[in-house]
This record gives sequence, C-alpha cells and structure tokens, in this order.
Amino acid sequence: MTEVIEGNLLIHDRQIAIVVARWNDLITSRLLAGAIDTFKRHGLSEENITVVHVPGSFEIPLAAQALASQEKYAGVCCLGAVIQGETSHHEYINQPAAASLMQIGLKHNKPVTFGVLTCSNMDQAIDRAGGKAGNKGQEAALAMIEMANVLDQIK
Repeated sequence: MTEVIEGNLLIHDRQIAIVVARWNDLITSRLLAGAIDTFKRHGLSEENITVVHVPGSFEIPLAAQALASQEKYAGVCCLGAVIQGETSHHEYINQPAAASLMQIGLKHNKPVTFGVLTCSNMDQAIDRAGGKAGNKGQEAALAMIEMANVLDQIK
C-alpha cells in the first residue's frame, strides 16, 4: 500500500512565532489579526503565540532566523506589506525577503511562511488583508500549521 503523508490543520500544545512588520501598519495589523485568529481557531492557545514586531519587511528575515533557530518554536509565520507606490523599492525587498525566509526554513527544518504582500497600491493591499481577496495572514498561518504537521510525520 502507498504511504501518504498529509498535514492536518490542527495545532495544539506547540509554540509558534509570528514576525510582523510595523511599516504599513494599516495592512500588517489586519494580517496579524487574521493569523492569530486562525491559529486560535485551529486549536492553539494564545499563550503559545509569540509576536515579534520589526520596523519593516526588510527586517523580517533576521528576526525569523533568530526565532527559527530556537527549538522552542514549531514554526515562524512572517507578515508584512510592501506597496509599490512611485518607486521600485519593492523589487529590492520582497524577492530577497522571500528567498531569505525560504533558506531559513530549510536551514532549521521548520516552516517559515511568507505572508508578505507585494502590491501595486493600497487598494490591492486592503483587498488581501481581509478584503475581497481574503486575508493572506490567515493563509500564511494555515500553511505553517499544515507544514509543521507534515514535518512531524516525516521525522
């Protein structure tokens, strides 16, 4: 018979961390609320959630690495918002941040999820932070839960 490994969406008695950027707080506070609500709805006690605020999305990988290196945490959920506006600064932040977070997860063998929005304008960001496109903070939390459970089964 074929062995199938799938992660469920329940998380109990684990410690997780959320890193959230303060820049674009109108958006990131909504992503954070969505992530926390999701973790709680899927069985995690609020006492098992550590939230780390960093200045902006550029600083997320450093905090994520410090957290992921600790045995204490089953995973790290990373949240931020980079909105293009009139400059191309988003090109210099999001791609390196995504690559860094992927490498951190691989290095520490735990889920480090990417909930950093890349939007052309504020309307798109609002849509993705609880508007008509859902809440990407919720999605990042669900991915972290599922991957933590998958990795538990593989170990």
